[in-house]
Amino acid sequence: MGRWRLHLSVGLGLLAVLLTCCYAEVNYCFASRAKTCSQCLQAGKGCAYCPDETFNGPRCDLYENILAHGCSAAAVITAASSMKIEKNQQINMKLQQSQVSPQQMSMTFLPGEEKMVDVEVFAPTKGPLDLYILMDFSNSMADDLDNLKRMGKELALLVEKLSDDYTIGFGKFVDKVIEPQTDMRPIKLAQPWPNSDPPFSFKNVIKLTKDLNFFNSELQKERISGNLDAPEGGFDAILQAAVCTDQIGWRQHSTHLLVFSTESAFHYESDGANVLSGILPRNDEKCHLDENDSYTEDINQDYPSIPTLIRLLGKHNIIPIFAVTNHSYTYYMKLEEYFPIAEVGLLQEDSSNILQVMETAFENIRSKMSIRAEERPKAFEAQFLSTSGRVGKFKMRLKAQRMIDEEPVCQMDPDEKEGTMRVKPTTFNAAVNVKASVLCPTCDCEKTPITKAARCHGNGDLVCGKCQCYDGWLSTFCNCSASASALGANQCTAPGISEPCSGRGDCLECGTCVCYNPDQFEGPYCQYDKTQCNRYGGFLCNDRGSCIMGQCACTEGWEGNACECPKSNQTCLDAKGGVCNGRGKCVCGRCECPDSGIEMTSTCEPNFQAQLGVCEATRSCVQCQAWKTGQKKEKEECEKCPFKIVLVDELKEKEQVMDSCSFRDEDDDCTFHYTVENPKDPTVKDLEVQVLEKKDCPPASLLWLLPLLLFLLLLLGLLLLCCWKYCACCKSCCQSCLALLPCCRRGRMVGFKEDEYLLRQSLLTSDHLDTPMVRTGPPKGTDVVRWKVTDNVHRAPNHPQVLMKPNPKETIQYPVSLRLNRLFSENLSRPESRDSEQLRKDVADNLNEVYKQIPGAQKVQKTSFRMQRNAGKRQDFTIMDTVLSAPRSSYPDIVKLTEKNVQSGNFRDLKVVPGYYTVATDREAAGAIEFQEGVESVDVHVPLFVKDEDDDKKQLQVEAKDVPLGIAEIGKRFVNITIIKEHASSVFSFLQPAYSYSRQDGVANIPISREIIEDGRTQVSYRTRDLTAKDKKDYVTVEGDLAYGPGETQKLVPVRLLELGEGDGLLEDKQVKQFVMDLSNPRQGAKLGRYPRTTVTITDLPEFAQLTQKGYINQKCTSPGGHLPSPENLQAKATGPKNIHLNWDPLPGNPMGYKVKYWIYGDQEKDAQVLDVKTPQANLTNLYPYCDYEMRVCGYNVMGDGYDTDIVSCQTLEDVPGEPGRLAFNVISPTVTQLSWAEPAETNGNITAYEVIYTPIDDDLKPVGAAKKVKIDNPKKRMLLIENLKDAQTYQYKVRAKNSVGWGPFRDASINLASQPTRPLSIPIIPDIPIVDNEAGDEYDGYLMYSDDVLKTPAGSKTPSVSGDDYMMNGKWDQNFLFPGGSTTRNLSASSSPVSTLSSNYRGGGSSFTTETTTTYMSGPGRVDTSNYARLSPGVPDTPSRLVFSALGPTALKVSWQEPHCEKDILGYCVLYQLLNGGNCKDLVVPNSVIIQDLLPNHSYLFKVKAQSQEGWGPEREGVITIESAVDPKSPLSPMPGSPFTLSTPSAPGPLVFTALSPDSLQLSWEKPRKPNGDILGYVVTCEQLHGGGDVRSFQVNGDSTETSLTVPNLTENVPYKFKVQARTTQGFGPEREGIITIESQDGISPTSSMNVNDNIPLDSRTSSIQRVLC
Repeated sequence: MGRWRLHLSVGLGLLAVLLTCCYAEVNYCFASRAKTCSQCLQAGKGCAYCPDETFNGPRCDLYENILAHGCSAAAVITAASSMKIEKNQQINMKLQQSQVSPQQMSMTFLPGEEKMVDVEVFAPTKGPLDLYILMDFSNSMADDLDNLKRMGKELALLVEKLSDDYTIGFGKFVDKVIEPQTDMRPIKLAQPWPNSDPPFSFKNVIKLTKDLNFFNSELQKERISGNLDAPEGGFDAILQAAVCTDQIGWRQHSTHLLVFSTESAFHYESDGANVLSGILPRNDEKCHLDENDSYTEDINQDYPSIPTLIRLLGKHNIIPIFAVTNHSYTYYMKLEEYFPIAEVGLLQEDSSNILQVMETAFENIRSKMSIRAEERPKAFEAQFLSTSGRVGKFKMRLKAQRMIDEEPVCQMDPDEKEGTMRVKPTTFNAAVNVKASVLCPTCDCEKTPITKAARCHGNGDLVCGKCQCYDGWLSTFCNCSASASALGANQCTAPGISEPCSGRGDCLECGTCVCYNPDQFEGPYCQYDKTQCNRYGGFLCNDRGSCIMGQCACTEGWEGNACECPKSNQTCLDAKGGVCNGRGKCVCGRCECPDSGIEMTSTCEPNFQAQLGVCEATRSCVQCQAWKTGQKKEKEECEKCPFKIVLVDELKEKEQVMDSCSFRDEDDDCTFHYTVENPKDPTVKDLEVQVLEKKDCPPASLLWLLPLLLFLLLLLGLLLLCCWKYCACCKSCCQSCLALLPCCRRGRMVGFKEDEYLLRQSLLTSDHLDTPMVRTGPPKGTDVVRWKVTDNVHRAPNHPQVLMKPNPKETIQYPVSLRLNRLFSENLSRPESRDSEQLRKDVADNLNEVYKQIPGAQKVQKTSFRMQRNAGKRQDFTIMDTVLSAPRSSYPDIVKLTEKNVQSGNFRDLKVVPGYYTVATDREAAGAIEFQEGVESVDVHVPLFVKDEDDDKKQLQVEAKDVPLGIAEIGKRFVNITIIKEHASSVFSFLQPAYSYSRQDGVANIPISREIIEDGRTQVSYRTRDLTAKDKKDYVTVEGDLAYGPGETQKLVPVRLLELGEGDGLLEDKQVKQFVMDLSNPRQGAKLGRYPRTTVTITDLPEFAQLTQKGYINQKCTSPGGHLPSPENLQAKATGPKNIHLNWDPLPGNPMGYKVKYWIYGDQEKDAQVLDVKTPQANLTNLYPYCDYEMRVCGYNVMGDGYDTDIVSCQTLEDVPGEPGRLAFNVISPTVTQLSWAEPAETNGNITAYEVIYTPIDDDLKPVGAAKKVKIDNPKKRMLLIENLKDAQTYQYKVRAKNSVGWGPFRDASINLASQPTRPLSIPIIPDIPIVDNEAGDEYDGYLMYSDDVLKTPAGSKTPSVSGDDYMMNGKWDQNFLFPGGSTTRNLSASSSPVSTLSSNYRGGGSSFTTETTTTYMSGPGRVDTSNYARLSPGVPDTPSRLVFSALGPTALKVSWQEPHCEKDILGYCVLYQLLNGGNCKDLVVPNSVIIQDLLPNHSYLFKVKAQSQEGWGPEREGVITIESAVDPKSPLSPMPGSPFTLSTPSAPGPLVFTALSPDSLQLSWEKPRKPNGDILGYVVTCEQLHGGGDVRSFQVNGDSTETSLTVPNLTENVPYKFKVQARTTQGFGPEREGIITIESQDGISPTSSMNVNDNIPLDSRTSSIQRVLC
């Protein structure tokens, strides 16, 4: 008996350990492994201890688990916390002061416990206010003080406006009276400036008072003072104003505002010691004002720190308002971010607007009220929820943490786990005082142990029901001696098992089994296998529990043999809070809905979105219940309907119901009407459907016509018989004959089923709509109907978009669809299948041969295959979709050619089915459908032409044109499709239309992208549906909602992929398994985007792996020498802008893992990053968007790395672009400006458009008028001329860029044209850019034009002003900052065209900048000539792209590039380089990169790269680069050993500004280069006609002024000229700035100029940071 008791105790002990593992995440009581009762109760809330001596379960566990294991409820020891409200006075709204309720609370918390408390706060509209103005009295603020003195009356009105109970005070400060802050000469100490007071640190001039007259009179007595250094000692003043409560006069129940006014920056902690004054002691945070209210410790203590100020201002409930001038505005904006609540206002230079700043700041502070918990002990967390009402009500959630830094909270210091918190709004003095402490209970039973207890066999003490053994004794009951215990194996043998410990462990003393693999085997005798419990979906215990003693122990909230069922019915709740809509049963967490014939949601609610709408979904049920007709007229089918109808005499108005429906009953040709609405009673689940009892029927025929009709029918029969006899051999002849009979012609009708469709763009899941066309009458015979669709028929003939005719020569895409004479197979749905590839090739070969008759037609592309439902007897045939590019004017010819070949049944050798085709453009489409014999309904696949520029509500019209084959007549000829376009705040879409995952992946992570248009919170629903893959067999279906917070752009939805069953694994030729995931129900103003559905293909193990599993291939077979062979079938697919998914076939030979190497295209492989994975797949993350990467994989084992795969390439997907570069304004007149901007530094794709928004604003940057929006579809035109602006009005201009993913963020700037300096007697320059008239309408389409038209603008020109952050750094990039880890490689990527733009994207250091330049260099001594290239001949390479410079040392450089596009093989490359200021030109022929040694440090080099094929050399790519490093002073060309080196580039002159002076002369001006690469000696300006003709003129301009100008005479009107400006320095010539202008003149009109200035800066000093890899 004792032996079995021993085994039982050992088993329970092992069970406790196993349960600890099981509940490691959720059962912290068990996980604590508490040895005593007190330790158990201190483990956390809900922990309980069982002291019962006979209890055999785990003694420390959750209370419910303790009871479940059999412990008596009366014996269980638990602990409880407390909460008491000690003071709770109700809020009195008549008392105009801030109040909170309750006021005092005391609470105790068990570790991990949280409590919710309701709190009320009240903030009066004009509560008590204390306003203290603290002003800088340095000499530069003299005019500010004078203005404040004059504002006494206005100041009085302001404080009376802000509060009915106010006080106002005044203080002044300068700085510490000590060197170097203050001039310590006696004469300067007496009077630092004329008519000034002696210097001081801080003085409280006027205590807070209600007497405004006293305040103004005292203020008039003040004089300015002064100091030496620019930063002031304002922090000393702020601290004294905060802590000297009585001296300043702060009141207890008022709002405390401190207005801090200065034009300078601030000193802070350590400046006292570091600025030569030697003040070392820290500020003691105490009040030190003497009897004159002057600060006395300024020379004895350091300045306070920023955290000190934040803490003290918060402690004394003082809200700072920093009223500062533009000189220091940026410093205080950064300072504001650290305060819980503060405001920064921008002062005029003389502080004339200080009252407006104070008023605005006060209003902003009121709107920023938030809740804080001050003086919170470390052990507590606080959260505040749901604020509402005039009396604000919110919930306070306080939680005591269980562990802090992996230390139990009960082991922390007392002051960290108890204290009094002050919970209050940030603007309040009143607070809820919460005395909170963590309760660490102890057990009374531990104080009375039973020594040498009999239950412990006298070998231990019984404490709280548990034996604590003496030294030398073991087991639960201390009955096993550690020294004398027998090691007999029989103690470790379980009944019925022959081997000790089941052969799975070692037998130790006291019969204890220690399992060999405790992660797999468990039990007293190691008899249980943890991997043999029930599985669900291929997962052990559904991954919701642990396998304990052969059974699944489910985590909280789950149940079932495999933990497959949630206990909660939350997943079954419908929209009204009911369970399964009252129709189904919630079984295992999912609704089981009855079959009603109507598609249901997952909660058994009718899913109208999945159908054509409410009417279409309810039609058949209404018919069967009201008239016993329709699809469900059979009784058993009708009884399945989920609602009952009510017959009424009169229907409700359409506005009062959900939908009003009308349909024609096919059985009697009558029309019936009904309404559908949701029930008003929330307990009723059925729809309320009211049906109009009376149908609308056509008038009945007269009885006397019956004999005549019988006679005509007999006659018709005879005629048909004769016709059939005559035309028995010719079907078409028979149809022609029947067509001659009027009665037959009228007997068959074709037409659209519906009159109109109303669609919402956000809910569209396709760019087409299947519109049913029906046929009535005798169904025998074939009818072909031709149709067409026209976009935007709602627009009037005089609509601006209608008047703008498209360019007929423009090449557009023509989507073409044909029905192939071939049945559709599953393989054709997979683009990568062999059948699909072969058919795609056949289609391309034959269609290209046919369409080459169309002038300008290009090869077809994007060919895909599909099926079309409701296509009659042909719906199993393959529909082919492809895209043909051709001129717009070719549309009629393409339609005719397509129809001709379709009628013949052949596209060359490609067999097609006659009677079906579609040809579309971007605004119209034409096609044909076929009704075969016996077919009554066929869908027309209508394109919807959805575009971003669509009107908010647009209409398409589909027309059935004629019946070229058949006898039918057209009945309902037209159907209108209306699409309503909501202005979405976000757009949800899958990144790709299809994904492929292997079962070995285990989980398919599907990314869902969000394009942010207006940031905020939004949601979208997702749901998977079966195709060939089945739920619970191939995958586990998922559905739910994704919530996106502000700034979130992407989330992943994991879908579990299930392992193949044993039977499935043996099947050959398995069907491809696919399921789809749909997006639906976007909320908060969002809509669905490009891919609302994605198809997921589940791939099984590759064939090689299957053969290996079956034993046909030896798994131990490896390559010679034991090294692993290279993995096969390496595939890479971009899954997002920053992600690439790799997968490959697993290797034989039991590899230990795989190494994935990846690097950016153009870099060396030795610089690759390496990722170690254990499975044959990898996810590469944190990549750069729209960037080319190269990858390869190898396996490794004990012998080392195996052989690498071949390199595969993959480009990451596009992402939204960054904000555009700096905005520049060329001010033409006070009402006309030219706005220009630079391309975004991070394009993340190809820029397709820009949008400009400009808004009139006031001095507070608030709109004072309507915003105007302009969209520029040509991304190369980064300029806009805006006319007719309001004179002297400030405007805010915002610009953002768009690529294929969506819109990026805005770059903004504000300017008042009237405030810019005037350049008189000049003629404005009109650039060849978009022009917009501010007086025009709201739609930019109506007034966007180009300067090819006749333009008139006022005279006068202004100096350009530039806004942005491009003037910060000196162009050098710090090695340690940008390249962590001390890498010595520097890469600079540049992309340019021979005479166009050099573009680079730099990222790093937390910022992004863009630089662009013209890189054409003049011919002449010491320079290289770059010529223009005409259109390249076929076979000649393009320009090499992505020119990359990598510094290998101070004199060594690697140059690499990306291979250019070429129709023939690249033979090699030529690299030319020379010193920028002249020298020998060196020519190298290399394969794909080159390392150049022996360069000169700190010298600029010009590099050119071009590619060669059999057809010759292509155009060059250029770049200028300098390796900067420290050099030996004695030898300037020798770098210092070990010195750091960086890459930099010289800069060109600043933007060119042209001003026309007369019809034949102009003035050219430019700015000095910001990084000239030497001292500037002068400039060289060249002028030549753009299109040739005339001589090249050259001008020499001497000097190095900041702005230089040159007058150029003897020009010719209406002739474009190219100007180049180049700086001449002591180091040679720098890069050029280029501009193209035309002086235009017309009769009777003053001469103007047309300009195309390439206002782009080379890689110059404005580039503040660079990233190692540039894409």
